[in-house]
Amino acid sequence: MKEHFPIIQYVDPHGNVNQDIDQKLLSEDLVKTFYKHLIRVRTFDRKAISLQRQGRLGTYAIFEGQEAAQVGSALALEPNDWLFPTYRDHGATLTFGHSMPRVFLYWNGRVEGCIPPQGKKIVPPAVPIATQIPQATGAALAEKRKGTKNAAIVYFGDGATSEGDFHEGLNFASVFKAPIVLFNQNNSYAISVPIEKQMNSETIAQKSVSYGIPGIRVDGNDVFAVYYETKKALERAREGAGPTLIEAVTLRLGAHTTADDPTKYRNQEEINQKREEIDPLLRMERYMKNQNLWDETWIESVKEDTIQEIETAIKEMEAFPKPDVNDLFDHVFAEPTWTIQDQKDSYFQMLRGE
Repeated sequence: MKEHFPIIQYVDPHGNVNQDIDQKLLSEDLVKTFYKHLIRVRTFDRKAISLQRQGRLGTYAIFEGQEAAQVGSALALEPNDWLFPTYRDHGATLTFGHSMPRVFLYWNGRVEGCIPPQGKKIVPPAVPIATQIPQATGAALAEKRKGTKNAAIVYFGDGATSEGDFHEGLNFASVFKAPIVLFNQNNSYAISVPIEKQMNSETIAQKSVSYGIPGIRVDGNDVFAVYYETKKALERAREGAGPTLIEAVTLRLGAHTTADDPTKYRNQEEINQKREEIDPLLRMERYMKNQNLWDETWIESVKEDTIQEIETAIKEMEAFPKPDVNDLFDHVFAEPTWTIQDQKDSYFQMLRGE
């Protein structure tokens, strides 16, 4: 089945352009935009890990290695589109315009971290696996019924394809031609289970056949391929042709979260050896050097600006007012049920030492 779903690649791991690709598509402005975002989310990710180790953030989900998949797909969106992320897609949400201090607040367990900037249709990260897929389909159908040209993108991992919500969401989107892109980041591991032990099908893209929708595989470490193929799928959705399933083949280079030890279930030395070929940032840098676009002064300024932005966001996050413990109970239902009220009363009794 893999031969029916070949991996689409614009730029190879050595930074060379596929001979079938029009070089005009890879403009200098676009390359610089990609690089800025790749550096930004990579630096954010590593800083978040450091903050967690210092006790300044809670458990954190790492996405290093998946930056191209997230940056390329998020940049393909229009401003009024919907973005439904998982707990590992803060690279995509930041690229789409989420507030960095708010994203840090989310990883500090703050409800304020779930609130996107005004006008941005970014749904809070889905922690339950695949539940966001039917929700995203519903949002896309609402846009269709309102007669807009807005579309939705929903992110999910390879493990999500074993959940019922995945199949229900795809079926519903297919039947009603929802304007949605179903974006799978196949990073090879559903927490600790490798993909070959999770499913018998050779690809995730081929699952599209069952629902009568297009399915494609892209090199998830090639930001150019991700961007243009996602853009095509979104244009198809806006034209009323329905959903597309995209499998972005990538690799999670680090742990599942900062609470995880990946050496328990995979050879981490082998993963690190693959970095030279897999790392999307290295690929972009090689491309820029091959095309004589590498400007050391500009690169350093991008890195300095990124560090300054992140440090400012951390200060804002840490200066945020202390959380209101009532938020744990008061924002579940419009009127608290007796069970929640009972929990709240018991909790406050404990705080008072009663």
